[in-house]
Amino acid sequence: MDNTEDFLGSCDPNIPEEGPSAPPPGWLDDIHGYVGHKGGEDENPLYPPPPAYNPQPELNKNTVVPDVRVPTVSEDVARDALLKFVESKWRYSSKPARNLTFKELRPLTVYRYRLETYTETRTSGWQFEAYNGQPVDGPQYGISPPPWDIPLTLPQRYTNKVEKVRVPHSSFVKVCHKCNGFGRTRCIACHGRGQKRCTFCHGHGVSRNNRCSSCHGRGLKRCISCQGHGHKTCTVCHGCQNLLHFIQLTVTWKNNIADFIPDRQPDFPDKKFEQVTGDPFFIDENLLVYPLHGFPDQEICNISAKLINEHLNSFSSTSRILQQRQTIEMVPLTHAYYTYNGKDYSFFVYGLENKVFTAKYPSACSIL
Repeated sequence: MDNTEDFLGSCDPNIPEEGPSAPPPGWLDDIHGYVGHKGGEDENPLYPPPPAYNPQPELNKNTVVPDVRVPTVSEDVARDALLKFVESKWRYSSKPARNLTFKELRPLTVYRYRLETYTETRTSGWQFEAYNGQPVDGPQYGISPPPWDIPLTLPQRYTNKVEKVRVPHSSFVKVCHKCNGFGRTRCIACHGRGQKRCTFCHGHGVSRNNRCSSCHGRGLKRCISCQGHGHKTCTVCHGCQNLLHFIQLTVTWKNNIADFIPDRQPDFPDKKFEQVTGDPFFIDENLLVYPLHGFPDQEICNISAKLINEHLNSFSSTSRILQQRQTIEMVPLTHAYYTYNGKDYSFFVYGLENKVFTAKYPSACSIL
């Protein structure tokens, strides 16, 4: 066969081609209080909370912080911490850690300031599901409540959570936009014909002067995509022909965290502090917290005012501020100086976990 176009057959003109996967603009009705939704896949309008939801800070109000002592570690604790560190490094010998001589253990004052702002954000967008006769809570049952008037149970404070709820009275049924209510769409692989030209013999039925073994000489093969039917069940309505559209409200509770540690130890990488905990000797929690005042480290006071102002500006216009908490931790950090085989070395012990950081160790062999 030189040409198989005449044998491919024609498609059923009643079966529509595939439409868009998302409802096109203007396809959906407007819902009171949610006007402006176009139905696009990327649409998710953000709803700033009403002014009554977000408190405003009082002017010139500050928070007083108590005094704190600097923690210290003993030689035994420092040696045990170094031994544990060396055991985790297969290239290091434990002999220097066991036999070193301490010269000085110098405790360093390290404060970590943390501001947490717990917020609630509400967005919404159109969603749909195949309609199988399920109840339809539409506008005939009342006006949809505004986004911030829909009641929800708050999660445990400072925990991140996302909850999706259907907006009451926002549902309605409409024919499927992808298949125009037919339940099926034309197969795009075979253009609705149910069969395709054989790719082995290019539709000739003969390959290397022999009958094509792939199509048995027909020059055609059944379309695998649609199993020869020329059409496929609509992937959007799953053959139901109609869709139930509704507005879905997405509520996001998030704990927004900002940490700060003054960078005053050039020999110690500040990123290491992220791996350990400290002693939270000061915790201040309220609907809104206020900048620190009178703390001996003025840089901590300054960063407190800066971060509180940044959080207020960042979140109050788009989210509901539910609670704030500011914490000051004393993070243990000791610089241990020692000698071994007549040479000077040092290492840091940091965090309540007594982790160790050292830029140089006396031995780098595996022999114990």
